[in-house]
Amino acid sequence: MQDTKAKRVEPRLPRGMRDILPQKMIQREYVIATIRRAFEEFGFEPLQTPALELRETLMGKYGPDAEKLIYEAGHVGGKEQLALRYDLSVPLARVVAQYPDLVKPLKRYQIAPVWRAERPQKGRYREFYQCDADCVGPASMLADAEILSLTYEVLSRLGFRQFTILLNDRKLLNGIGRYAGVDDEQRAGLYRSIDKLDKVGLPGVEEELRKNAIPDGAIQRMLELLQVQGDNRAILARLRVVLAGSPDALEGLSELEEIVGYLEALGIPERFARVSPAMVRGLEYYTGPVFETVVEEPKIGSITGGGRYDKMIGMFTGRSLPATGTTIGIERIIDVMEELGMFPPGVGKTVTQVLVTRFNPDLVVDSLKAAAALRAAGLNAELYFEDESLARQVRYADRRGIPYVAILGPDEVAAGRITLRDLAGGRQVTVARDAAPAQLETWRHEA
Repeated sequence: MQDTKAKRVEPRLPRGMRDILPQKMIQREYVIATIRRAFEEFGFEPLQTPALELRETLMGKYGPDAEKLIYEAGHVGGKEQLALRYDLSVPLARVVAQYPDLVKPLKRYQIAPVWRAERPQKGRYREFYQCDADCVGPASMLADAEILSLTYEVLSRLGFRQFTILLNDRKLLNGIGRYAGVDDEQRAGLYRSIDKLDKVGLPGVEEELRKNAIPDGAIQRMLELLQVQGDNRAILARLRVVLAGSPDALEGLSELEEIVGYLEALGIPERFARVSPAMVRGLEYYTGPVFETVVEEPKIGSITGGGRYDKMIGMFTGRSLPATGTTIGIERIIDVMEELGMFPPGVGKTVTQVLVTRFNPDLVVDSLKAAAALRAAGLNAELYFEDESLARQVRYADRRGIPYVAILGPDEVAAGRITLRDLAGGRQVTVARDAAPAQLETWRHEA
């Protein structure tokens, strides 16, 4: 007789994917809420796009190395070739082209998952969230400076104190390449090689450049310029002298000088925003200023990155439209904040602020009313469901990290009062029921 019992399925995840359990989700929601508040304070408005795009929408926008990582998707009988979005910038470009009546400048933010078939490692997953803020329409470097100011504001609010926003310009890189003697056909290889500087060091970059058939003399001239030292103004002045014969480089330097001036006016200390001629963003669609943020500890790579991409929208419309923006790397930010203990006390334990106990079956209605009253006062109140001892209910609250417990026994109910217990502070008071929210708020502010 055939066994009709269903085969047991082993509970496991695909490589590079992960479940985010409640305590970690609370930390994640704290970071997202902080980022969202900053985005909206700067006038950026939310946008949502689908996880699936037409394959033709994504291909040809990122460069061959990146496009190998795009997940293709479909279903039985499906006629359209689909793919999971690789980032949020290309979908934004598609939206701008598809809805030409959107008021410009369009300042949008989007917080959503993307998918890349990368090799999983610390701070890098195959499904992860991006938090993007972009400004479409203005060619002014004021837009780029605002993106950098927004980045500084987000990281400062999250508690980062040791970070550097690195700033460069693709036009400057093109000029450095031409000054060194690198022809236009080798430029893509040039970017890829320089982009590995932090990982492989100067010797590694030299080796990479030689693999791309770039002559030794060109390599030395280029590396000298990539290592120019000094403050922002000194670096830009030195490059302006050396590259005086390169229109591309001079245009890039003018853009960087303008941005640096705006950052100075905004009062952003130079230690947080540094011109870095060796910094390269890997994606090929950047056309002007590029920027990324690194932290000193732990060594986890960049935690934000972006730049100007004035030609991408033109791939859909045939007419270029200025655009600039950044991605806040929430996954790496959360990893860093966890490792360095940066989350505020209580973030990551529970969303519940007070557990309303169930003293006995006869008093369930009183406990229900007390929980409802606390919620109406703006507190997150959870009701204990089972008929168990008070000690067991308090242990449950302690294990969950719920800071306060509300107790309604026969004496409290008869007197119209409620007993509140502060588990961390070891305090307990009995107050009138309508005074309970104020008492809990007092304890919360003292914690």
